[in-house]
Amino acid sequence: MAFTLATWNINSVRLREGLVQKLLREEAPDVLCLQECKSPVELIPTDGFADLGYPHMVARGQKGYNGVAILSRLPIEEVGSMDFADLGHARHIAGRLENGVTIQNFYVPAGGDKPDRAVNEKFGQKLDYLAEMRDWFKAEAPEKSILVGDLNIAPREDDVWDHKKMLKIVSHTPVEVDLLAAVQEAGGWADVTRADIPEGLLYSWWSYRAKDWDAADKGRRLDHVWATGDIRHAAHSSRVLRSARGWEKPSDHAPVFATFDL
Repeated sequence: MAFTLATWNINSVRLREGLVQKLLREEAPDVLCLQECKSPVELIPTDGFADLGYPHMVARGQKGYNGVAILSRLPIEEVGSMDFADLGHARHIAGRLENGVTIQNFYVPAGGDKPDRAVNEKFGQKLDYLAEMRDWFKAEAPEKSILVGDLNIAPREDDVWDHKKMLKIVSHTPVEVDLLAAVQEAGGWADVTRADIPEGLLYSWWSYRAKDWDAADKGRRLDHVWATGDIRHAAHSSRVLRSARGWEKPSDHAPVFATFDL
């Protein structure tokens, strides 16, 4: 069975319900993983998504902040969620498709502005969150799994617009990059996007602060699709839908896609 998956930090699923519907109509992924839904689960506008052929959803939500959801054409069963670092945040949901593939949808904390946990509690929370992810995957090695989401880290030099200028900017500091690599190694995860697109600058996020985000093109690749080693070679056709960043009243993130033949 082949299926296409997309991951997208939507930055309010209710505010941008129309953009989610546009993506579902025009791109028609079989599974859409959303982050930063900013909504209790019961207020996510599921009826419109179901009308477009996405009757299935597993989600964790909270009012005004965080929130993750998996919308699917295909039947999907919730298999749990984790509260890493005991933050009390809705940042993780896992679902399993009928073919046995588990999808882990994450929204890793952004980490605030200063990369120093001594003066910035949020940065410490981010590091703790990643460390607990690492330890979880060490303890329970994932199989036949896909990990997606806004991981809020651009790990490679060509995942940011200027590597040297970004080394002291949260999302590209060495301590974050090293921790993300440890998470990846602990779970035996392969970076599907970069396996398909191994060379060149590649971004999925552009700041709202830029007057002309497209012309400035000071982006970061914060959104990721990973797969466990047993299914990594089934993945192909990765892409970032950059044009979505230019839609009316957009999220500052663009959707990232991959297809799996399983």
